[in-house]
Amino acid sequence: MIRRTKRGIKTALILIGLAVNYSCTDENKDFVNSNEDYQIIPKPLKLEILNGRFLINSDTKIIGKKELEKEGAYLAEMLSIPTGENIVFEIGENKSKKGTILLALDNSIENEEAYNLSVKYDVITITGKTTKGVFYGIQTLRQLLPNEIESNEKKTNIIWSIPATEIIDSPRYVYRGMHLDVGRHMFPVDFIKKYIDLIALHKMNTFHWHLTEDQGWRIEIKKYPKLTEIGAFRKETLVGHGSTAKKDREYDGKPYGGFYTQEEVKEVVAYATKMHVTVIPEIELPGHSLAAIAAYPELGNTGEQYEVGTRWGVYPEIYAPTDKTFEFLEDVLTEVIALFPSKIIHIGGDEAPKKQWKESKFAQDLIKKEGLKDEHELQSYFIKRIEKFLNSKGRDIIGWDEILEGGLAPNAAVMSWRGTEGGIAAAKQNHYVVMTPGHYCYFDHYQSEDKENEPLAIGGYLPVEKVYSYEPTPKELTEEEQKYILGAQGNVWTEYLKTTDYVEYMILPRMTALAEVVWTSKEGKEWEDFKGRLNHFSKRYDVMGLNYAKHVFQK
Repeated sequence: MIRRTKRGIKTALILIGLAVNYSCTDENKDFVNSNEDYQIIPKPLKLEILNGRFLINSDTKIIGKKELEKEGAYLAEMLSIPTGENIVFEIGENKSKKGTILLALDNSIENEEAYNLSVKYDVITITGKTTKGVFYGIQTLRQLLPNEIESNEKKTNIIWSIPATEIIDSPRYVYRGMHLDVGRHMFPVDFIKKYIDLIALHKMNTFHWHLTEDQGWRIEIKKYPKLTEIGAFRKETLVGHGSTAKKDREYDGKPYGGFYTQEEVKEVVAYATKMHVTVIPEIELPGHSLAAIAAYPELGNTGEQYEVGTRWGVYPEIYAPTDKTFEFLEDVLTEVIALFPSKIIHIGGDEAPKKQWKESKFAQDLIKKEGLKDEHELQSYFIKRIEKFLNSKGRDIIGWDEILEGGLAPNAAVMSWRGTEGGIAAAKQNHYVVMTPGHYCYFDHYQSEDKENEPLAIGGYLPVEKVYSYEPTPKELTEEEQKYILGAQGNVWTEYLKTTDYVEYMILPRMTALAEVVWTSKEGKEWEDFKGRLNHFSKRYDVMGLNYAKHVFQK
């Protein structure tokens, strides 16, 4: 510890000297860096430690061609606010000039999301095959700067230096996602943007927005105003885990609800696009549809008037497989795909009880008419009809692994959440898969075994180390079948997550661990190495004002 402290003091003194002399000498090119200067998550594919430091100051300029203007402006703002310098992006040729950060596209780079980052004492170059690759190079550059770069105000007495390096980097998986349920509890648009910021910082690329539930319909659909007038609000909410006995359940007696207008959705999608994050909307069907049926009872099987769900768990209500329902869903999805450019639309498909279909004359007659074996095949029929419609609009569907039951729709991708079996089965049928098994990827589980001193959660125990240990590609698959594993996703269900602070607490630092799982090569992962970098990364959380769980840092 003493030696490290002395080294830290010596480093600071040298850097101060470099900052003073930067404009008139090249002393900084010989500065000796060490492994401690490269605390990057997720770990890059190849990183070379070099001598020298690049210093950000009033002479720093960012240069690139017109097609990189958005990325250049993003970097300029990131550097200008905490440093207090007026750093700008200039459209121009990428000519090496002292004190410049060059952004460039390079078609010879193979991976669409790969980047090369070269830091020398006098010039930085970030290249990518695409603008997304350049953006990820910027995220790595961001982590090579002092943690105070995350501040939203000017910070003084900071030496804004970047250690020299050559990095060649690309992701292991094409799908690197985070999910957020806003049906049980919803969160302001500003927080949704903050969530997207975290996705981008971690070089993840997908935000799965779970917008409809039994307990609330959260997206404005102009053709069906009752979805938000009625379906977006519940009269009260279950307190705690509740009781299995209906008579013993306690409710808070407080109305709860809200929804995102289409203008707000457009705002979120536009922001995500700027951050190179794809937003996949989820419209649940045929189950988890109580809020919609409460708004439009004719969509149900019984004709009864229902209320929006007030407790958690699975409800028996399910869409009736009628032409009226399919017309409704096609209208809803027409408005949804106009808002979301994502090629993939999530249609749910999980936890759909079949009791009402078994008791419905219409459903039973339809089973006979279509030559279906049972209600599971009726669900497959239901989903295939939705898929055919979405395919006609140039979109593909993804659903939870229950969509395998009764037969998988022809072009459907599968999210495997009930373990890995669903993902294995889908990949063996040559369907694309996103792995998100509860034991590794459900961030609504407890982070400590000492549950009495933790905020209320649904149950389970998922520490950071277990998340980090996850291997998304099942060993049961052949080399050819493994190609259908797109990646993995962290899921955040919000039955007990009422506030933004609590969401942050549940995702961090588990999200950071998953980010390395889906980006870094299998061979490049090592827990103790990651844990050391995570200790450093937590100081970035602090500057950002994030409420994160600290269990892993106390061991």
